Amino acid sequence: MKRFLYLAILSVFALQSCEEEVDWVPDNYSAGEKQEQLTPPTGTYNSDKSFKIIAYYSASRNPDSIDVKKYKMITHLNYAFLYPNADGTLKPLSQPDRFEQVMATARENGVKTAISLSGDEAIYSALAANPGYRTKLVGNIVKFVLNNDLDGVDLDWEYPRANKSNNITHTALVKELSDSLHTWHKFLSVAVTPALYAGSVRDGIAEESIQYIDFFNIMMYDGINWDSEDPGQHSTYRMAEESLNIWLDMKGLPKEKAVVGIPAYGKNTSNGALTYRDLIWAGANSTEDSFTVNGVKYYYNGTATVKRKAALAKERANGVMMWEFYQDTNGSNSLLKAVNDELGRAY
Repeated sequence: MKRFLYLAILSVFALQSCEEEVDWVPDNYSAGEKQEQLTPPTGTYNSDKSFKIIAYYSASRNPDSIDVKKYKMITHLNYAFLYPNADGTLKPLSQPDRFEQVMATARENGVKTAISLSGDEAIYSALAANPGYRTKLVGNIVKFVLNNDLDGVDLDWEYPRANKSNNITHTALVKELSDSLHTWHKFLSVAVTPALYAGSVRDGIAEESIQYIDFFNIMMYDGINWDSEDPGQHSTYRMAEESLNIWLDMKGLPKEKAVVGIPAYGKNTSNGALTYRDLIWAGANSTEDSFTVNGVKYYYNGTATVKRKAALAKERANGVMMWEFYQDTNGSNSLLKAVNDELGRAY
């Protein structure tokens, strides 16, 4: 079956190079089906413009400690992470059984699934700059998506940096990956900087790249000392506002592609972290934004702040993203529950 699938993917790339119309894989495709089901009638890929509630799931977490009801509170789940090798191949998943369990639970609850690609910035830069390795990487990513019946890919390259060479090669990678995924009716998202700090990272994604990417998960957190009005807090509401100002107004990101990132963890001023789940267990008030544990104060986003950010996302963006699924607590204090309640969404 893998040989057939590989040949099918190669045939798609050949068709793309001739600029011919290509057949696409139906949304219910699975790797266990026969090859003839890989070539249904042709169709046009349409990017999903609906409001999204996205959660990342870290492979290090135990899925059995996440209330299954919480899957109803999200629209997308990004499994983190899959890593590339320097030659364009992919490293094996560290927890393959866990991956299958989490993705199956997500699908059973109507959640779209994606693999999130991370890894060393230098590896991505080198892969993107080498046409042969770049194409090899894209082919392996697409094969992984099809073999595992996923809905898309999230590229978490932290971070492309602004210079002529990097802007060109990053654009080349996302274009090639986007073209290949869209052929199969799969989406491409990216995790990106909040763009709050001047420098090469802020401008590392060229404006040309925006057209190839379905949506941008903007990481509006880890900004200790950014907000002079609340310097200890690493993810203020004002930070989210200013990040949107930069992405929408300065960078030209369309509103329908912008997703507001929210942390499910707190940080102290020394950059130490505790999950929101652990803070609540330690006695933190879910409606407040700071709590002291063993003499150390941690700053987090409580339900009141999360609701404000959800309202901001509804007004000025097209989704909410959370790092990370496990770190949110279960039950009435859940941040994802607060997001859904603010949006008036049934779950």
